[in-house]
Amino acid sequence: MTAPEPFAGRRAGIPSGIWVLLVANVVIALGYGLIAPALPAFARSFDVGITAASAVISAFAVMRLVFAPATGRLITKLGERRIYLAGLAIVSASTLACAFAQTYWQLLVFRAAGGIGSTMFTVSAMALLIRMSPPDLRGRVSGYFSAGFLIGNITGPLIGGALVGFGLRMPFVVYSIALLVASAVVAVALRGARVGDLTARGTGEVMTLREALRDSAYRAILASNFAQGWASFGVRVAVVPLFVTDALAASPSMAGVALAMFAVGNVAAILGAGRLSDRLGRRPVVLPGLVITAAATAGLGYSPGLLVVFGLSVAAGLGSGLFAPTHQAALADVLGDRPQGGSALAAYGMASDLGAVSGPVVVGYIAATFGFGPAFLLTGAVAAVAALLWVFARETAPAAVGRAPRLSDGDA
Repeated sequence: MTAPEPFAGRRAGIPSGIWVLLVANVVIALGYGLIAPALPAFARSFDVGITAASAVISAFAVMRLVFAPATGRLITKLGERRIYLAGLAIVSASTLACAFAQTYWQLLVFRAAGGIGSTMFTVSAMALLIRMSPPDLRGRVSGYFSAGFLIGNITGPLIGGALVGFGLRMPFVVYSIALLVASAVVAVALRGARVGDLTARGTGEVMTLREALRDSAYRAILASNFAQGWASFGVRVAVVPLFVTDALAASPSMAGVALAMFAVGNVAAILGAGRLSDRLGRRPVVLPGLVITAAATAGLGYSPGLLVVFGLSVAAGLGSGLFAPTHQAALADVLGDRPQGGSALAAYGMASDLGAVSGPVVVGYIAATFGFGPAFLLTGAVAAVAALLWVFARETAPAAVGRAPRLSDGDA
């Protein structure tokens, strides 16, 4: 599978169109972080409680989850480029509308609408990366994609915190404008790629979810992406700060340090993981990552002090940095020689969103009822189950199997 001629790249063999998507990903992730410091406080400014303010954040994630299957079908009918640009436009419009919301309910509706656009451009971006990435560079591309998301999420809150000084509405305006600029650049750069032409993509029909689930590698990918959403996007953000402040009686700033330590481990592992998986295969990189994540997370709730929390956070970040970009590359291996879109691609994104939505709720309840130790043990167990599925999964990397991977009807 090779990229269309207009995307012939000169840098490390990666097509230039992919670099455009990677840069756009940084801008998008930067914007998420940009409004993070302002959104809860903005919701509270309408004289609502903490639960109502949290609902604004949850509504975005719920709409991502609900609309993902429809996004897969839209990509099949209209093409990745159109859905990607439409998703950016929707998020831009909804974010700008949030800036001018006059009531809490307006803010809730506008932010929820942004979740629809978000799932549109994230699923279509993955479809574009799968189709455009050379098979022997999929790990590296996935590593860059994950690194860009991480960079945006780290730097975004810093910029957003500064913009809040100009008013709680300012970060939303800036993010909306940034998305318009990103969509314009992507529209121009991808204009000659014919990415909306379904006849130019691979061979055969779009892979259905039922067909994909017969592949042991795809089942393992869903499990590890669910674990990523549960542990890294959900529990880490919602429950780890509570453990630091409530169980260890430390300041909120120390909770921020713990989250930063996770990011340090992530950065250290992500780019190397992609390159290693291209050379050694996906399983030899994913499995250690999941095992490290499971062990570090399971022990977190029994930490006697901050230094142990910081060390385990770095270890969990390293583990996540190993398996997250690698299972993205494995998804590209499984789906890469087929037309993109459909339920199989949408289910991948839904797995992470489902983990991110359900993880904090379940783990928060267990922490309140039985304590933080059992709560983090459960999170470690989720990662351990994903690791077990990868033990029995087939290898998908072209360098490891000696050919472009295809779904075998006998793989179960």
